[in-house]
Amino acid sequence: MSEPYYITTAISYPNGKPHIGHAYEAIAADVIARFQRMSGRDVRFQTGTDEHGLKVYQKARDLGREPRDLADEMTAHFVAMGERLNISHDRFQRTVDPDHHRASQEIWRRMEANGDLYLDRYEGWYSVRDEAYYDESELIDGEGADGRTEKLSPQGTPVEWTAEESWFFRLSNYADKLLALYRDNPDFIAPERSRNEIIRFVEGGLKDLSVSRTSFDWGVKVPESDGHVMYVWVDALTNYISGLGFPDDSEEWRKYWPCDLHLIGKDITRFHTVYWPAFLMSAGIELPRQVFAHGFVLNRGRKESKSEGNVTDPLALADTYGVDPFRYFLMREIAFGQDGSYSDEAIVTRANAELANSFGNFAQRVLSMIFKNMDGKLPVDYQQTNDDRALTAAVANGVAELRRNFDDLAFSDGLEAWMRAVFACNQYIDEQAPWTLKKTDPERMQAVLMTCFRQLRPLALALRPVTPVAADKLLDQLGMGEARDFGALDDATWFKNLAGSGFALDKPEGVFPRLELATAVGEG
Repeated sequence: MSEPYYITTAISYPNGKPHIGHAYEAIAADVIARFQRMSGRDVRFQTGTDEHGLKVYQKARDLGREPRDLADEMTAHFVAMGERLNISHDRFQRTVDPDHHRASQEIWRRMEANGDLYLDRYEGWYSVRDEAYYDESELIDGEGADGRTEKLSPQGTPVEWTAEESWFFRLSNYADKLLALYRDNPDFIAPERSRNEIIRFVEGGLKDLSVSRTSFDWGVKVPESDGHVMYVWVDALTNYISGLGFPDDSEEWRKYWPCDLHLIGKDITRFHTVYWPAFLMSAGIELPRQVFAHGFVLNRGRKESKSEGNVTDPLALADTYGVDPFRYFLMREIAFGQDGSYSDEAIVTRANAELANSFGNFAQRVLSMIFKNMDGKLPVDYQQTNDDRALTAAVANGVAELRRNFDDLAFSDGLEAWMRAVFACNQYIDEQAPWTLKKTDPERMQAVLMTCFRQLRPLALALRPVTPVAADKLLDQLGMGEARDFGALDDATWFKNLAGSGFALDKPEGVFPRLELATAVGEG
């Protein structure tokens, strides 16, 4: 029986259409899920939308609409994004779903039964955009919309003074337990930057956390407490277990919890590595194994902003340059866990240099020569030289290094190793020059082309998590069957079986066409 693997994205707040940060996180999680499936794991991949809270409530009010009506419309954009970007999730969890409400109320009851909830009055600074409370000491001075200096959150978002009756969670009781968690499980928070930041935050002392609101009613109702809805982070974070059927003893719950990886943006690390484990400790629920906080995707080195007019629609980029090249660029260009930058020029340059000119061109040259000069047939018996064996070893090493790096979420490093293997293939075919051997040594030409053909399979398999459609299109042309996980790399008889089956290549079709630069894609 294959080992379970449960991965989640943060659930997106649908008060606007998806931006490139949403696309980046969804693609990264999908790459991880596909990689783990290819590694033989039984993967559960969950994403979704966080539809409650003050932002949606205020926007709906301003538009004269019901919050649920607006939430349905905006969530549809995130569902469409997943479909367009080929995101292979198993569950799209909405916080408006009845099963999520039931799960959120159950975790609330468990925290209350543990003595960690009490009723009091909250007065303090609140950021609607972040759905977060901030202490006075955390605020920074910034320029407001009218040009005057005003208080902002650490993320630079506006804050407002809030005073209302609220339920509080005794977060102050959990500082020592959280520090012990970080100490005893050093991989719980990654990367190291985020781990150090959270440790410093908790060491500075924790205050009890306001976990309900009475100024609006768009949210999960607090059990047996009229007029209170849950503060959005209790509600939102519970999605990771409500999507598995909690509190029922479901098969999914037994199999997949605790979660192997919560993949989130670095701006919400505190909520996932301080509040969430404290809630779970209080409720007597096992903790997730790791929270990984990826960086931001910047537009030509700058954060996207509607006021600056540099917001890009990620689906417009995918439509213009292709979904697979767009996915490849994001995983290849940005060191995972760090901030990275994109531009139309960078996407085109990277995709053309590596996918079209290097790997795509190598595949097209090899398959075209086999089709034209050998009637598409694959001879089983041919004499191998040391050069042939050296190339096979170089490709095997490159694929193995990709797999090691992908296991560590080092996607850029893994694709760099993959590219070194592709470069070795191009160097080999240029040095062996089968187009010349066609006239001088036809048997050697066949050996060279078969050596190259055999490298296309592991290279395409390794790329499947990142560019699934293009990789499968190439594997189809190679005559590969349904065995397309990493276990297929251990089959030493595949080439002999394929050639002996009478398989013949059809006229090859390129899988990575060259891209042309477009300007101002999706900006507005």
